[in-house]
Amino acid sequence: MNHPSTFYKQQLEKHQQDLKKFNKKLIGMSSLRLLIFLLVFAGIYVTFNMWQVALGIGIIGVTIFIFLLSKYTDIKRLRDVSKALVAINEEEIKIASGDFHHRDTGEQFQDPLHYYSLDIDLFGRGSFFQFINRTTINEGAETLAKALIANVIDEIELKQKAVKELADKPEWRQQYSAFATLIEAETPAVKIIKWLNSHEVFLPKIMTWLPKVFSLASIVVVALGIFKIISLGFVGYWLLLGLIITGLYLKKINILASHTDKVRDTFRQYALLLKQIENETFSSELLKNKQAYIQQEHKKASDIFSKFSKHLDALDNRNNMISAIFGNGFFLSDLKNTYNIEQWISQYKTTVFHWFEVVSFFEAYNSLGNYAFNHPEYVFPEIVATKTVIEAVDLGHPLLDKNKRVASNLEIHNQEFFIVTGANMAGKSTFLRTVSLHIIMANTGLPVCATSSKYAPVKLVTSMRTSDSLTDDSSYFFSELTRLKFIVDEIAKDSYFIILDEILKGTNSTDKAIGSRKFVEKLVAGNATGIIATHDLSLCEISKELSEVKNHFFDAQIINDELFFDYKFKDGICQNMNASFLLKKMEII
Repeated sequence: MNHPSTFYKQQLEKHQQDLKKFNKKLIGMSSLRLLIFLLVFAGIYVTFNMWQVALGIGIIGVTIFIFLLSKYTDIKRLRDVSKALVAINEEEIKIASGDFHHRDTGEQFQDPLHYYSLDIDLFGRGSFFQFINRTTINEGAETLAKALIANVIDEIELKQKAVKELADKPEWRQQYSAFATLIEAETPAVKIIKWLNSHEVFLPKIMTWLPKVFSLASIVVVALGIFKIISLGFVGYWLLLGLIITGLYLKKINILASHTDKVRDTFRQYALLLKQIENETFSSELLKNKQAYIQQEHKKASDIFSKFSKHLDALDNRNNMISAIFGNGFFLSDLKNTYNIEQWISQYKTTVFHWFEVVSFFEAYNSLGNYAFNHPEYVFPEIVATKTVIEAVDLGHPLLDKNKRVASNLEIHNQEFFIVTGANMAGKSTFLRTVSLHIIMANTGLPVCATSSKYAPVKLVTSMRTSDSLTDDSSYFFSELTRLKFIVDEIAKDSYFIILDEILKGTNSTDKAIGSRKFVEKLVAGNATGIIATHDLSLCEISKELSEVKNHFFDAQIINDELFFDYKFKDGICQNMNASFLLKKMEII
């Protein structure tokens, strides 16, 4: 497999060439259709007095025109796919250069009460979600966000295999994304499911055969009228009868049509995506299981969706006045199409949810597979069942420029607690977010930014960013205490990896030192595992009394009146601080 940048450049060139080819074909097809139209018009004009010949020319011309129009539509669809693939590869090249801040931030998924989503730049501008997300439908983005905030440690190896397999299918993933962008569906799946389950069938069973019988009778009546066996007035009365029968249900049909008009594009889009899933061969257990969900009574879900989409399109034809009058008057078309829609809803309304869920799953895992493909140098953590929670070599933050990123080694065991000290801007907070992302990415099944990693799965809880709330009338300090209480309550129920950054900032230094020490002692007594970053060097004294506590630091040095950081994670306690130096350097004091 080529390097990602090489692959994207090759794919971009290929699809750009395809796009030019399809555009030329479309121009040629348009010109040919115009030529056919002019020739047919001329032929009919010349042979107008010989109606049989003129009729033959007209029929042949219309047949050829329809055939060319069908070909034009097929080529246009291929052109649109190529255009989408060009955009996808251009975007990947742009993102690889660090330009991704124009993409969806995912801020709608940020929850200050969540275990960690607010603290570690998981959502928002410049966030991990913004960097990794390649979903094209709302439900896919929601599924991806849920995967990142799930905080579950089950089936990690199954997830890893699924991500690896999709990483090895870059062309299929791009095709899937391209088809997903072809139709912009306005109605979200959750609203469609709610509508399907709340719809009450109103057409009686007689509609199984009545439109068919009435249509046959209409053909007979019209034929008799043409051959003057019956008067044309009777044909008019028959048309009126059909309109009256349809009118009995017109109000309810109008309500149904108002709903179906909003969901047609969604079903058309999902049919395309389901077909992509059905036609692909998967080997990983998780992907195969999801693929199996879309098998229904030995029929392909995509065919079932396509059939429903055709029913919806057929009902939409009622918006054409001529079709509405003659279609309903002679063929009861609204009743026939409405009955087909209602029968489909009755049969599949409880199954649609699972099909939507599968599409959303593949949308989300497309993003995960894409991320793994884009970072072949990253490693999938080796899942272990040992006392070592994380043993990582060259662990770094995945959003930092790899040419500037400074990696560190980390080995932390179960029920160990690290106290990390260091100067301002030395790298403490970045390190905490790096460790947090390692846990989240590993639990999601993603490769991590390291050269090697052994990982005993654990849930994560953090307290790094706290804000006061005017709405809730709560002070900063009270909000912080509420967060710490949340952590204490959670670790009493389950095992967590705890990450804290400068707790109890809302009180005086003496009170903060005492409170921080007591809180860390309580966590250690509760057999907690985690890391706390602090500027309070007195907190490091706990390590003399508790063997579970280890001291680490990030250093800063002043060399030739310049501040120097090496951003290396080291054993021990930091002795160099830089606040006074920076105040003087910036001429604040």
